[in-house]
Amino acid sequence: MNKSMNKSPITTHILDTSTGKPAANVAVQLFVYTNNKWELIAQGKTNSDGRITDWLNTDVEFATFKLVFDLDSYYKNQPTPAFYPEAQITFRLQDQKHHHIPLLLSPFGYSTYRGS
Repeated sequence: MNKSMNKSPITTHILDTSTGKPAANVAVQLFVYTNNKWELIAQGKTNSDGRITDWLNTDVEFATFKLVFDLDSYYKNQPTPAFYPEAQITFRLQDQKHHHIPLLLSPFGYSTYRGS
């Protein structure tokens, strides 16, 4: 189990690489895989800096998690519509470190990595 932190033990950040700016106001859901099904445990929207840092205020167990980013809602206000209506990132929490999961986004692709 994670030790208590000032911020959520799982955070995310979206950078729109086509504009070089954070992607604000993007709806994101956080799920945990438990009892052979996905359970929604948190949801929110990215702030003006493209971040969600405060959606969990409790420790989390080692498990498999999934972030689901609503790209359609973001790209409806952009000059180019999204090719991908959503992005899903599934990852395992296997240690007690903070888990920052960034999303690098463009209208025709996305990538991720384990951030710090």
